[in-house]
Amino acid sequence: MTGVNVTREDGAVWIELDRPDRLNAYDIDMAHDIIAAVQGAADAYAVVITGAGRGFCAGGALNELDDPDPALLRELFTTSLRLLESIRACPRPVIAAVNGPAAGGGNELVIACDFAIAARSASFGQTGPRVGSSPVLGATNVLPVQIGEKRAREMAMLCRRYTAEQAFEMGLVNEVVDDEQLRGRTREWIAEISALSPRYLEITKANSNHLWNAAQDSMRNGLGMLIQAIGSPDMVEGAGAFLAGRAPQFPPPAKRRDAQ
Repeated sequence: MTGVNVTREDGAVWIELDRPDRLNAYDIDMAHDIIAAVQGAADAYAVVITGAGRGFCAGGALNELDDPDPALLRELFTTSLRLLESIRACPRPVIAAVNGPAAGGGNELVIACDFAIAARSASFGQTGPRVGSSPVLGATNVLPVQIGEKRAREMAMLCRRYTAEQAFEMGLVNEVVDDEQLRGRTREWIAEISALSPRYLEITKANSNHLWNAAQDSMRNGLGMLIQAIGSPDMVEGAGAFLAGRAPQFPPPAKRRDAQ
């Protein structure tokens, strides 16, 4: 699998995103491989998603945004939704073992998981309006339920970064541990899960998905708007600035005709 390492350990499937050169930002092929690994884990007790190197996941790869191919970008957007849906549809508990920055779609990956354990060096945040996009696959619709509307809008709209301790205080993660304890503590969670009834955990998870399911119209509507905005000046400038390591210079707000 390109950029994705899948292993089995103590009854759990571990999915490691392995593109440390770009903080494990996923492309279409990686997303398909993650989906396949999640869907193939029905016979495990739990699933763990983590990252290689110093990052958890920087979301979808932005190299397509500064000179976008509409067909490829549409596929990346729609595959991202399928990826998050596969986590929620997985009959097993899915744990995000967040070993570093979870940014943009990587933060939405954390939102989609059932549990999240963060290393103390981890950080969290959305990037959409800063890079010419919008976090419509969790941060604008499900995150308010998890951490409250005002904090969710702050995260989604202002693109601030948050420490692991701040994420814990907000309710985005379940626990914060020292970096060297992350995998060991995750194994302890797996052991606790393994002692429970897989059948009734599946029922409990499925019944807990009602708020996620209610957000599907919002996600698909937002996705449609993102697709319509492919190639917009704001997208090209935001992604180009990010890739060049400079501050973006977005066009100012358009004047309303009735204000002229």
